[in-house]
Amino acid sequence: MPDVILLPGIIAPAARRFRLLLEELGGVDAILKDLEVYAGDEPAPDYAIETEIAGIAAAAERAGFERFHLYGHSGGGACALAFAAVHPERLLSLAVDEPATDFSHEDRSDPYFDEFAAAEALPGREAVAAFLRLQVAPGVELPPPPEGDPPPWMASRPAGIRAFLRAIAGHRVDPARYEAFGAPVLYTHGSMSHPRWAAMRDRLASRFPAFSSELFDGLHHLNTSHQAEPGRTAALLRAHWARAEAS
Repeated sequence: MPDVILLPGIIAPAARRFRLLLEELGGVDAILKDLEVYAGDEPAPDYAIETEIAGIAAAAERAGFERFHLYGHSGGGACALAFAAVHPERLLSLAVDEPATDFSHEDRSDPYFDEFAAAEALPGREAVAAFLRLQVAPGVELPPPPEGDPPPWMASRPAGIRAFLRAIAGHRVDPARYEAFGAPVLYTHGSMSHPRWAAMRDRLASRFPAFSSELFDGLHHLNTSHQAEPGRTAALLRAHWARAEAS
């Protein structure tokens, strides 16, 4: 059974985010690991991307994973990239679904992050709503919010989003780290997501030596591949993991 760690984005917990995907995968030794930014009631004052890197390593140690496959969506995808840059020897493969950032100069210089800063300054739920609008292509209608009261974990999200945005602003990855990463890398994204993820795909394709990508037509960051097409995503991941272990 492949040893796998799955990292969610900055909104939904891992168990909720990956429920359908895990049903399709079956037969894997998977850790559904929530982001460290939500380890306490409030983000730690010294929270940084290094906190997430250390948290992934600690989760692998607790599970007895010497080497493993790492998959992350959005914020979790960014943390997965950061981990791969620091601990390439621990990974059999890397898979990312629309990472929040690739920690490159090109990405951080995109005016997109000015819009993020404006969203961050809004109060509570307005900040979350503005943050969600920035995940899709212009003109794409956001899905309606779930009916009823928000789940209890939603209360921690505005502070978590703000802490995470500050953390990624202060972290960089030398492109040489990606260029030296020899394990297979899979990148997935939706055709209706913000165009920055297509640009990120092309940038990372020029840096990772063993890179492949998959476009999901009609999907976007808020209705992404492992939620809308979990069977197809599971098949992609299984093939990706098999190639990595065969090599």
